[in-house]
Amino acid sequence: MTVESAGIAYVSEPTSLQLDADAPLPEGLAEKTRGVETPKFVIGWREWLALPDLGILGIKAKVDTGARTSALHTHDYRVFQREGEDWVRFHLHPLRRRQKLELECEARVIDYREVKDSGGHIERRPFIRARATIGGFSWEIDLSLTNREGMKFRMLLGRVAVAGLFIVDPACSYLMGKSLAGQYSPPHP
Repeated sequence: MTVESAGIAYVSEPTSLQLDADAPLPEGLAEKTRGVETPKFVIGWREWLALPDLGILGIKAKVDTGARTSALHTHDYRVFQREGEDWVRFHLHPLRRRQKLELECEARVIDYREVKDSGGHIERRPFIRARATIGGFSWEIDLSLTNREGMKFRMLLGRVAVAGLFIVDPACSYLMGKSLAGQYSPPHP
């Protein structure tokens, strides 16, 4: 199967990525993929996505194939027990420039792993699993929770999350749709 993007042809095999039938495809995507059943779609080095299971309606993510795992920003988290399992409650500001917008999320902890950040520091982090949606596609990803306050992006989408599903074009941004910041109510004066 062949998909063309920006004049470049990409060949791919079928994947298990599911397209949400109710979600509109990003502008021009349907024509670029006409006759292709389930290609690996091209995404840019940064994309808007949602984590609806967590109530995160929109967050800007850096797609980082140099990072093995995905990471979600939280400025705090607390692990607690629910029915004999570890759960985590955390807070985040999904939009960097709207610090007054704060979400509280809860998720079951699926694992604890040591992760080496870009500075070489090793941190033991809780991992959660959540459904991600991008450009009408929906699939489950594993995310570590960490403080990314000093980073430009509140979320890092690592190579395990995109492997076999997407091709990353580092020359492009937001191929799967425009900003989702408007999904949140406007800031109050």
